[in-house]
Amino acid sequence: QVQLVESGGGLVQAGGSLRLSCAPSGHSYSFYAMGWFRQAPGKEREFVAAIGSAGGSTKYAESVQGRFRISRDNAKTMVYLQMTSLKPEDTAVYYCAADRDSWLPGAKADDYDYWGQGTQVTVSA
Repeated sequence: QVQLVESGGGLVQAGGSLRLSCAPSGHSYSFYAMGWFRQAPGKEREFVAAIGSAGGSTKYAESVQGRFRISRDNAKTMVYLQMTSLKPEDTAVYYCAADRDSWLPGAKADDYDYWGQGTQVTVSA
């Protein structure tokens, strides 16, 4: 069993930056692919970024490519999402997720087995 706790959300002006953190617990974390998803009010949850278990493979949604960067530190048991050049349309609750069945990054929410409670990111115009 893996528990995920996100932190780092908040209010930021357009063009600003935030770094989200995800702290997984569980001894198998380092073997899992990890991902970030987001859900805006009235919209479906959407893929943001994912990283393979070794950290060498990443995948990004087109909407965040070049602005967001996902990383992981298996020694510190942390996953990060560095967000830059934020836009009002990035406003959402951001969720960290773990895929126990794959070591490669994936974009499908249904493939992920464990989810955090989410952290709110609000970008003002």
